[in-house]
Amino acid sequence: MTSKTPAAPGTHGAVLADPAPEQDRPLVELRRAGKSYGNIRALHGVDLAVHPGRVTCVLGDNGAGKSTLIKIVSGLHQHTEGEFLVDGEAVRFGTPRDALARGIATVYQDLATIPLMPVWRNFFLGSEMTKGPWPVRRLDIARMKRTADEELRNMGIVLDDLEQPIGTLSGGQRQCVAIARAVYFGARVLILDEPTAALGVKQSGVVLKYIAAARERGLGVIFITHNPHHAYMVGDHFSVLRLGTLELSAARADITLEALTNHMAGGAELAALKHELAQVGGVDVQALPDDAGTAAKAAAPDTADRTDAAESAAAASDSTASGTAEGKA
Repeated sequence: MTSKTPAAPGTHGAVLADPAPEQDRPLVELRRAGKSYGNIRALHGVDLAVHPGRVTCVLGDNGAGKSTLIKIVSGLHQHTEGEFLVDGEAVRFGTPRDALARGIATVYQDLATIPLMPVWRNFFLGSEMTKGPWPVRRLDIARMKRTADEELRNMGIVLDDLEQPIGTLSGGQRQCVAIARAVYFGARVLILDEPTAALGVKQSGVVLKYIAAARERGLGVIFITHNPHHAYMVGDHFSVLRLGTLELSAARADITLEALTNHMAGGAELAALKHELAQVGGVDVQALPDDAGTAAKAAAPDTADRTDAAESAAAASDSTASGTAEGKA
C-alpha cells in the first residue's frame, strides 16, 4: 500500500501519495484501457502515460473518445477493459473525489466558477477556509484573500482587485485562475479540457504560458485540444484518438507539426478521398497525400522546423503580455 506523507505547504490539507516520484515512472498510466456503454464501445485499447514535468497532448476530432478518456482518468466513469494505474498501482475510482485524493484535478471548459462572485471566493469555492470553534465557526476571509493572491502570483497572475467578480476577467485569465486553484489544492496531474477552444489568439497565448508554468512546477499535464498548433507549442508527447482508438502516439522529437496536423486532419481518409475528388472537374487534389505514409516521411523534424516552432512560441509569449494588459484594462 502506498505510504502517506503530511501535506506540503499550499495544499490546504491535501495528503498526497509519493510526493517526489521518479522522473521515469508515470504518475498516471492507461494500458489497453477502454470503456463500453452497453453494446457501444466508446474507447478501446488506449495506452497513455503522464509523467511529472511533462505535457501530454491528447488530440482528436469530435467523437474520437477524448471526453470518455477524461472521465476515466478523473474518476467520473470506470474503465471496462485494460488497466488504470496511479503511481504504478492499479486503481478503479468510484467518484471524482477519489481522483482528487490522489492528486488528479480536472479543469473543464465551463471552469466551475460563479461569474458574479469575487475572484477569491471562486478560488476557494467548495473548500472555504474557516476559523473559530463550532458552532460559531465562520469564514476566514482575510486568510483566503491573502492565500489566493499569493498562489495566483506564484503562477504569474497579478490581479489588482481580488474583490472584482471573476466574470469581469478575460477568458484566458479565468482559465489561469482555475489552473492555479487546482495546483493549490494539491494537483499532481492536471487535466485541461480544451482550455483554448473559445479563446482568441492573445488569450490562447496566455493560457499556453500557464500550461508551461505548470509543467515547470513539476506537474503532469494532460492537454486536451483540437488545435495541433497549440499542442505543438507546449507538448512533450502527442496522442491522437480516432473513433475511440489510438491512431498516433509520438514524442515531440519524433514528429513534426506538419505530420501531427496531417494525423489530426485524418491523413489516411484524405488520401482515399483524393481518388474520388480527382474524378470531379475543377478540383485541385495535388496537395493531398498519396498515402498514409506521407506523415511518416515528415516524422523527423529538422533544424528549420525547430526554429519555426521556437519563433511561434516566442510570438505566443509576446502576445501574453498584451493579453494580460488588455485584461487589466
